[in-house]
Amino acid sequence: MLLLAITAPVSLAFGFAGATAARSHVAPLRWLGKGYTAIVRGVPDIVFFLFFVIALDQGFEWLRHHVLCPDWTDPIRQGNDFIVCPEAKLPLSSAPQWVHETYGFLLAVLTFAIVFGAFAANILYGAMRAVPEAQMETAEAYGMSPRQAFWRVLIPQMWVYALPGLSNLWMILVKATPLLFLLGVEDIVYWARELGGSKGPIFDYPHPDWRLWYFTGLLVFYLGLTKVSEMVLARLNRRLARGQATMRGEALRT
Repeated sequence: MLLLAITAPVSLAFGFAGATAARSHVAPLRWLGKGYTAIVRGVPDIVFFLFFVIALDQGFEWLRHHVLCPDWTDPIRQGNDFIVCPEAKLPLSSAPQWVHETYGFLLAVLTFAIVFGAFAANILYGAMRAVPEAQMETAEAYGMSPRQAFWRVLIPQMWVYALPGLSNLWMILVKATPLLFLLGVEDIVYWARELGGSKGPIFDYPHPDWRLWYFTGLLVFYLGLTKVSEMVLARLNRRLARGQATMRGEALRT
């Protein structure tokens, strides 16, 4: 739940930045936005999680190594090993356990945000294009600058078109959280498997294998979470559509 609460807005921020870049008049920025969306959406999530987190962690350590240990003479790449000076390790070996767990969790948040931000960028880009061009032309005819028209006209109306796609993306994000085990984060599915088993690598319980009941509880939990999400998103959709020149908005007028 903490991952969802943090990742959802961060993913939306990545998506908004990607969509804005994709519709930019500056060619390199437009290529960057469209390339980010296309590349991340084209790579399977599980491959991205397995590769990107390792590369990101090593990238941070590589930068710290060159800053903190400029006199290091041994090569960093030694076959399949990645060896940096002890001062450059993230986190430090002397750091407490909570620092290691927090660092792994932040890597997981960043990875989820980049992956699902690409899908959000595609949704928001389509929503921006769905806003009638006449709305922007009218805003500019009233004397608004392109920046003012973007924030005051395009963005408020865009959410009406984007919310259905973002709702589906939220549901996918909820179901994707068990992929955390690939990143070393012990999520609710991991603990259901460990606590429900008659004997696991951590605990030894006197009860038999109760994983069926634990996973049944998880089923109820996820169905309840998605149902609450649908109710909240439907209410938000009605609120955003009120007063808008869309079929949904016209239906709310009557």
